[in-house]
Amino acid sequence: MSDSWLNYHHLYYFKTIATEGSIAKASKFLRLGQPTLSAQLKTFEDVIGHKLFDRQNRSLILTDAGRLALEYANGIFRLGSELIEAINERPVKGRIPFHVGVIDTIPKHISLQLINQARELEECVVTVFEGRGADLVNELKNHKLDLVLMNVAPSVGDASVFRARKVARVPVVVCGAKKYQNLKRDFPASLADQPFILPTSDCQLRHSFDHWIAMNEIHINPVVEAQDTSLQKLLATHGMGLIVAATPAIEDLVHDRELSVIGRLDGVYEEYWAVEAARKIRHPIASRLMKTLSISAQ
Repeated sequence: MSDSWLNYHHLYYFKTIATEGSIAKASKFLRLGQPTLSAQLKTFEDVIGHKLFDRQNRSLILTDAGRLALEYANGIFRLGSELIEAINERPVKGRIPFHVGVIDTIPKHISLQLINQARELEECVVTVFEGRGADLVNELKNHKLDLVLMNVAPSVGDASVFRARKVARVPVVVCGAKKYQNLKRDFPASLADQPFILPTSDCQLRHSFDHWIAMNEIHINPVVEAQDTSLQKLLATHGMGLIVAATPAIEDLVHDRELSVIGRLDGVYEEYWAVEAARKIRHPIASRLMKTLSISAQ
């Protein structure tokens, strides 16, 4: 194990060189002479034990070690900014950045509730990123997101890495276009051999539905698998098949009579979880939402 001490001035110089793309540009930005900056970089590379840049023509290109070092440097200086904001409890008023991740299968009006409640707590600039759960969790772990809204709780093994709180539990229904309304009679047996537009196998709702039809001994006819819930609903409104959805996801279409609820899946729910990284210095809005966030199914 190395007993070398990391000099944060050297780390900042390295980060600036990487950001500016050359020692010449970085020296102007830092108001340091180029020989001095080159010497500081060489010292930092000696401490790290790896070459951080390769020269190509007149440019400096990060090596693999350099890219890793820059990722850590960005995280370190970002956390430093968070430290100042958290201790002073006064980021630039009205401009608190709040980075939120939302699983891309979660209905948009659920995201709207999260944004509204965040802004009610404190005036802020909310940036929303949508994506798959694993990608958003990784971003949260690397402190690139402040809070993630998920439809599944983090695994038990991540208990020391994340804080999680269930914020809603909503019913799940089968619904379809007008031509399927007769299936309301004798539900759920009426679903046998009916065409279904299903979520992909990596979706928690798909696992829950597969378990439900197995328990009820119902054989269905899958015709489409789609990750995008908007596409599922579009296909359903065109009569291609039935879909399975949490009630908030289809309430507008039901209200407009583009879809009809065929029946509710007893014992099947979709849960929404607010997840925060277990930081020592917590984001002020994320920490408050973890106590107060409440999602309505309506």
